[in-house]
Amino acid sequence: MKKNIIISTALAAMLLSFSSCEGFLTQENPNKIAAESYFQTENDAERALNGVYLALRSNNCLGEGSTMFTEERSDNMGRLDNQSSSGEPFQFTDFSLLSSNTYLKNHWVAMFTAVTRSNFLLTYIDEVAFEDEAVRTRYKAEAKFVRALVYFHLVRKWGDVPLVTTYLTTTEEINANTFREKKETVYAQIVQDLKDALNSDLPDIQPESGKGRACKAAVSGLLGQVYLTMATTLSDGNKDSYLQQAKSYLEMCYGMRKFGSLSEIPYEDVFDVSKKSTCPEIIFQIVYKQGDKDYYSSIAANNQAKGETINSQKKSTGAGNYVNTDIVKEYEETDFRKEWSVKYADDAVAKSYFITKFRDVSDAAGTLGYGGNDWILMRYADVVLMLAEVNMYLGDETAAIGYLDEVRARAGMPGYAAMQSNAAYKTLCPTLKLAILHERRVELAFENHRWFDLLRFFTANELVTYIHNKKQDDYGISNIKNFGTKDIYYPIPFDEYKLNPELMYQNPGY
Repeated sequence: MKKNIIISTALAAMLLSFSSCEGFLTQENPNKIAAESYFQTENDAERALNGVYLALRSNNCLGEGSTMFTEERSDNMGRLDNQSSSGEPFQFTDFSLLSSNTYLKNHWVAMFTAVTRSNFLLTYIDEVAFEDEAVRTRYKAEAKFVRALVYFHLVRKWGDVPLVTTYLTTTEEINANTFREKKETVYAQIVQDLKDALNSDLPDIQPESGKGRACKAAVSGLLGQVYLTMATTLSDGNKDSYLQQAKSYLEMCYGMRKFGSLSEIPYEDVFDVSKKSTCPEIIFQIVYKQGDKDYYSSIAANNQAKGETINSQKKSTGAGNYVNTDIVKEYEETDFRKEWSVKYADDAVAKSYFITKFRDVSDAAGTLGYGGNDWILMRYADVVLMLAEVNMYLGDETAAIGYLDEVRARAGMPGYAAMQSNAAYKTLCPTLKLAILHERRVELAFENHRWFDLLRFFTANELVTYIHNKKQDDYGISNIKNFGTKDIYYPIPFDEYKLNPELMYQNPGY
């Protein structure tokens, strides 16, 4: 029995949702359903797919509370408290992360739970009779999209990771799959899943009733981002090919938009709770229910500082999530995105900047803070700026600047050419590449993009230099000098590593 307990906690999730624990009792648990018996009707398949999306919603996975694993790792956010929860949350922003960190392990397990649920549907859905085969194809496409999305996060955070594409039903199968696959192979599977999903009759853009589910724009946009990441982080000699693929799929996504230019969509509309299902810029989001005690969004209330009312009717007693002054200083003087996104809290408890980008002061959310903000995972400004990036890498600066200027125009900012005579801008953005990185930072602030942008724009050594050149006073109490090349990846959670130190080898430096 002990052997069964210490199997990979991530892959063991494949035994927990639908089957009894082998060997724990001699009798079968009547409240559990054997995996092979679960799929009986088309409705069962739909419920399984809903479970796939529900797994994404966890704050330990990719939900609105997952900023600890991305935004707080970057130079956008940090912590003013290095004591709470044994100091484990602080380790992420302080670059002092230990492999024994329980938040790290929970993140690993939550993402593999989403993978597991996708695998479960894909393994058994063909046993169900569908009245319309197109529905089966769509369900499979959606499950593959989610699996690809989660593996994209896993491979960027850990590098080589276990790669599992079938539902595992025995401890022997789990043990056989407890090994790290090379990141190049993981990327190949991500690409294949997304291409399979694209070869379906998913809608280009989901209607209002389908928000929160995959669409072809989301699939092609993610595929473009994957290829762009491969081009800038892999050293396999295929950079030019990857860039061309990235351009093709990002243009495909851009061509599916239901508007002309970004200027047609006010920036604040993207985050307006009342327009979250109708805003044409949002491509893919995790849906939260305003006023619902179980499925509400807490991001507006959680970000609010004491003495403030801009985010929520719920009164705060704390400082909200801490914003590094480094990003505050990067906003250009006339950029209204700063006013929308951050505010200084002058209360004695806070005395710092906090996030105001996500707001719900409605009576429906009320004084309990049961907000309705959806967590946006993909929107068109991101796609437009990736098109600027990929064209810049391909040497087409004219096209790159055109896309960059589309985002700046919506923000009421002068174009790139006009800013070349602005000394402050030239100091901040001496190259087109850094201008695109700057624009991504202020446009997509606090949306969990910044850390991945840094990994994509710089080599490991370049990033160390970039971070070390920051002013410590602008980075809170986290020590930026702790950052080194080892911090490009997270450590493998210790409980996973100790299962097989040879096959679950630790990342360098941990």
